[in-house]
Amino acid sequence: MNYPVSFFKRKGDQIQCLVCPHQCLISEGKTGICRVRTVLDHELIAINYAEVTSAAVDPIEKKPLYHFKPGKNIVSLGSFGCNMTCDFCQNHKISQQRAKSEVLSIEQLKAIIDRVENNAGVAYTYNEPMMWYEYVYETAKTLKHLNQETSVVVVTNGYINQEPLFKLLPYVDAMNIDLKAYSNSYYKKICGAKLDSVLETIKLANEHVHIEVTTLLVTDAFDALKEVEEISKFLATVNKDIPLHLSRYFPRYKMKNEETNIEVMKQAAQMARNYLNYVYIGNVAEIDTHTYCPTCHERLVERQSGRVNCLIREPICPRCQSDISIIL
Repeated sequence: MNYPVSFFKRKGDQIQCLVCPHQCLISEGKTGICRVRTVLDHELIAINYAEVTSAAVDPIEKKPLYHFKPGKNIVSLGSFGCNMTCDFCQNHKISQQRAKSEVLSIEQLKAIIDRVENNAGVAYTYNEPMMWYEYVYETAKTLKHLNQETSVVVVTNGYINQEPLFKLLPYVDAMNIDLKAYSNSYYKKICGAKLDSVLETIKLANEHVHIEVTTLLVTDAFDALKEVEEISKFLATVNKDIPLHLSRYFPRYKMKNEETNIEVMKQAAQMARNYLNYVYIGNVAEIDTHTYCPTCHERLVERQSGRVNCLIREPICPRCQSDISIIL
């Protein structure tokens, strides 16, 4: 479904897309790196507006968000297209090619959200939501206008320019941002992008919405302990309360490296806790993912076998009265 792109600049016979830092110059009939922005009849359009390839009702912890409405469900949607080309992408069939899709109107989305029990709202995820920008913006704005209590979540690689990000943030409640490494060479070689723009997104988003960060620890792609320490140092300069999720890698798409060693993940998590208050290990069975008070270590949220038990009713530790960075 074609829809005009809001952020662009004309340059002769080409149009420059200004949604993300690639700033692709696109000719008639060609596409940008994301494969979803093209020039048709001298107009820049997005071909994935309202096109949904994947939809599910997920626990909000699956995004992953551990400090935003724990125990809630959330309607999760994805389209096709991405502005990165990560060699390990687990959703490459929708991120790197056009997959089968169906149109979902704003009215249909609202009806689905209203039907789901214990539902926080909607999460834009699976592919890269910022390459679904026009639909995400319009639906988020409408949903917030209809009901401010509907939570809007964006699960993103963070590779977006500041102007469209600022326009979207007033209608977003929470974001999980992938920080794939703290090395620009890694971003360039493995992901086809640049690090600095992602760091800027994290800093800007932190000022406006609840954020959590995920890093996939890819075996032999970098020194995990060194990278996690650099990531943790950076996040601590932004906000020590940002939850960091260290996710276990499994061979996917073009990347055939062995799955991440669990002991390495535990060491990396311990390293990160020297700088951050909340660090979690993901994609590993039978591991502690509870939330504890960073001051007295009182258990505050229990997560086990897919079940979530929130032991607090306000963001304060019942034992030591410390403020807890969590939205209930």
